[in-house]
Amino acid sequence: MGRFVEGGRKSLARMGAGRDVGAVRTVIYPGSFDPITNGHLDVIERAAKLFDRVIVAVAVNSSKAPLFTKDQRQAQITEAAAVLGNVEVSAFDGLLVDFARDQKAQAIIRGLRAVSDFEFEFQLALMNRKLEPDIETIFMMPRETYTFLSSKLVKEIAQLGGDVSAFVSPHVERALTECRK
Repeated sequence: MGRFVEGGRKSLARMGAGRDVGAVRTVIYPGSFDPITNGHLDVIERAAKLFDRVIVAVAVNSSKAPLFTKDQRQAQITEAAAVLGNVEVSAFDGLLVDFARDQKAQAIIRGLRAVSDFEFEFQLALMNRKLEPDIETIFMMPRETYTFLSSKLVKEIAQLGGDVSAFVSPHVERALTECRK
């Protein structure tokens, strides 16, 4: 048992090494956010309580064809999270760990809605740890009322004329309605 505790102390000492005690605790919450849903906002709000600075990082992925442009997604997130004073929105292209390092982030938050999300997210977390061991990955689940919610489903419902008001902010709902016209 003493060996475990001693090893733990070394790990904790390494984690704190080189860090300013008064440093701002920063987390990155990456995703495509096409569109941002109430499930995403739930994770953002809870992250804002845990960290001094939350950067919602809009991924620019050339292999995907998003419904909304990068700028539109950034604007939607900015408006939805406006009441949270410690949330910033930024776009990135490239490796997430490079972006996180540039932002001086200590952690990355990944949302898990269901067990089916875990395998992929686990692989990403391990790869990110291999690429940048000093940046931790934290898995956060949305409230149970949002566990079924995905941007893909919201877009599909909206495109078929369904009511998405329970799933997104009013300004996002309007943007989805405009896309349908």
